[in-house]
Amino acid sequence: MKGIALRAPGGLDRLELIDMPEPGDPGPGEIRVRLHASSLNYHDYGVASGRMPTADGRVPMSDGAGVVEAVGEGVAEFAAGDHVVSCFFPMWQDGPAVVGDFSGVPGDGIDGYARERVVRPTSWFTRAPQGYSHVEAATLATAGLTAWRALVEVGGLKAGDVVLVLGTGGVSIFALQIAKAMGATVVATSSSDAKLERVRALGADHTINYRQHEDWGARVRDWTGGRGVDHVIEVGGPGTLAQSITAVRVGGHIALIGVLTGGAGEVPTAALMARQARLQGMIVGSRRQQTDFVRGIEATGLRPVIDRTFPLSQIADAFRHEESGSHLGKIGLEF
Repeated sequence: MKGIALRAPGGLDRLELIDMPEPGDPGPGEIRVRLHASSLNYHDYGVASGRMPTADGRVPMSDGAGVVEAVGEGVAEFAAGDHVVSCFFPMWQDGPAVVGDFSGVPGDGIDGYARERVVRPTSWFTRAPQGYSHVEAATLATAGLTAWRALVEVGGLKAGDVVLVLGTGGVSIFALQIAKAMGATVVATSSSDAKLERVRALGADHTINYRQHEDWGARVRDWTGGRGVDHVIEVGGPGTLAQSITAVRVGGHIALIGVLTGGAGEVPTAALMARQARLQGMIVGSRRQQTDFVRGIEATGLRPVIDRTFPLSQIADAFRHEESGSHLGKIGLEF
């Protein structure tokens, strides 16, 4: 079978298409999955580019979606022919967060899903939403679940809330869609007027070009009549956090799920204290949260926004497309 290996020390030119041995039959409690798709995340880019070092020969990609080919002894949850999608943290099944690193994450600490077949424990996958293509299903395991956990599982999103999403990447677009599906109002930012036009078509109620308005946090607050937003999907980190604190309401929630502007920086602690806002870092979610998200998708009819899809052999070009920042929503791989 075909797969991708990342040669140390990493870099997009170090991604190699190789022949790999077939995984064999599943053992007790395992399933064999014929993978058909993955999707790109910023974390995958960090690994592939060498910014997040991993083992030589690592199979990249944390997301995988496909069809169950065979089940091992004792498996009752899945049957051959079922469509499934992987879990970002396969060891985090339920309950409060128990993982603080990427040592068990496919495509980073262990081999991932840039290959045609895997044999894995049943608990490493959930069923995919009915009617989803494999590429669509692959987008929910990391980006979609992160947005769901931030807004619904942790944020307690309800109809009438106001949500601020930063940028137009996979998590932010999923957050916009989830918020609108649940009756919330959405404010979106971007540096591109063309992208802002597209997010308005997706349902954004108000948009701000942050290149043209450096005080975008104050502008968001003014748009809410001085109250501020209930939820912020904060993907920038230190370069945007101060504006997000300005934009959030007293007692609101800021989900810190990305650090695109750097890993460290100054936090306006006095402003955060005055807002009495909850600032919470989070990385994706548990298997139980993913199953809840799948049910939510099927109840609302939500469909992910796929910017572009590449064949597995063109994985480096897919990452270069991500690197360019020209995409809106998710980038997929098909194989």
